[in-house]
Amino acid sequence: MRSGNLKVSSHSTLISALLIFLLSISPVPALAQDEGSIDTLRQMGKAFAQIAEKASPAVVGITASQVVTREYSVMPDWPFSDPFDDDFFERFFGHPFPRRRPQQRRYQRPVQGSGFIVSADGYILTNNHVVQDAEAITVKLVDGRDFQAKVIGSDPDTEVAVIKIDADNLPSLELADSDTLEVGEWVIAIGNPFGLSHTVTAGIVSAKGRSGFRLAEYEDFIQTDAAINPGNSGGPLINLDAEVVGINTAIVGPGGNIGIGFAIPINIAKFVYERLIKGEPVTRGLLGVYIRDLNPDLAESLDLEQTKGVLVVEVSEDSAADKAGVKRYDVIVQLDDQNIEKANELRSRIAMLRPGTKVELVVLSDGRRKTLKVEIGGSSKLAKDTKATTETVEKLGLEVRNLTDELAERYGYEDRTGVIIESVEPGSPAAMKGVRPGMLIMEVNRNPVKNTKDFNTAIEEASKEGQVLLLIDDGRYRQLFVLKLPKE
Repeated sequence: MRSGNLKVSSHSTLISALLIFLLSISPVPALAQDEGSIDTLRQMGKAFAQIAEKASPAVVGITASQVVTREYSVMPDWPFSDPFDDDFFERFFGHPFPRRRPQQRRYQRPVQGSGFIVSADGYILTNNHVVQDAEAITVKLVDGRDFQAKVIGSDPDTEVAVIKIDADNLPSLELADSDTLEVGEWVIAIGNPFGLSHTVTAGIVSAKGRSGFRLAEYEDFIQTDAAINPGNSGGPLINLDAEVVGINTAIVGPGGNIGIGFAIPINIAKFVYERLIKGEPVTRGLLGVYIRDLNPDLAESLDLEQTKGVLVVEVSEDSAADKAGVKRYDVIVQLDDQNIEKANELRSRIAMLRPGTKVELVVLSDGRRKTLKVEIGGSSKLAKDTKATTETVEKLGLEVRNLTDELAERYGYEDRTGVIIESVEPGSPAAMKGVRPGMLIMEVNRNPVKNTKDFNTAIEEASKEGQVLLLIDDGRYRQLFVLKLPKE
């Protein structure tokens, strides 16, 4: 018993001595560790500051004046059933009751957003909803200068728009490869939330490939917890190399940041940008399948061991997929050696391929893995410019849009080119000559016009002569109209 007590006592003495020794030396490395951590944070802060300093001059504030049209009644409705209905007046006076049609009232609504310069001569990327239906667009640079911008074109299917200001030697941002972006990477958002110019926030990439928000036809959003608020729309999401990886577009929540923001991958924006600045239609690749995500329940019902891939629900007849041998219930798992897990991912990748591009699809068909060679088809939609500039509206009294496939089918202009007249100002030169919405302007001063860019340029040239000759198709006949313009 004693020997045991003696042994325990000696052990206790040794442990106490070791504790005293450790306590005496521990503050030194702990202090060094704290200083090291603070120094790391300090370096990170400096890195963010350098990125913001480099990128901010190319970020712009955008104020767009959107025109809203609302109908209102010029006389109140009867408070009771009308005893003098149309039949009564027609029987006794030979014509219906002279009711007044609802009148339209137009007013301007300011919209604030952001954008960023991508070329030294003034091309700017932003969101479609920032400049949509705008009659005037003002761009403010970080140095305080203001410029009036014109819309080069926009693509509502991706929510991307391109505008331009007349200036040279402007700072611009480099565009990254957003396909290489990884979840967890640091990113920085710069914009003008609530009109607060060049606000910088930082966060990480929270997720990729987000969709289902009905913000655009093609959704493949980058999710980030960098603070994004109203007014950030159209601004850049930047990586640590000060390159743009996305265009900030939307937030989830009641109207303010809660750490869930979404950006369009810059690779999608580059695809659209390259076509818009050339005045070309945004022609997308088309596979010709209806698809959905594969889930465990579907996989079990199809006797599949894996649950990742895209299930083919329907194949369009004579489509690229049909010609390649894709069948209903096939599961697409790869596109050109790249794994495919989500339907929106496949749609986005196919859409960015040019028609005629040859690719390889790996599919699971009846339990077997097959490789199919596919020549991508095409779906052409002319890039949808916003309405004509304020100057054009004042001169002619009409607004035009590009002729999309949908509009061509609606008005019967499938085999023609030109710009569609969307609205005509009452009492304007165009209205007095009988020009109506739905007509197609094919030529301006005997020169064909293919899009609103051509149209605006031709009208500006015509202003020097004081009048313009328009070749217009009304769906039945082609007519010539001469409209007077104020000379410049």
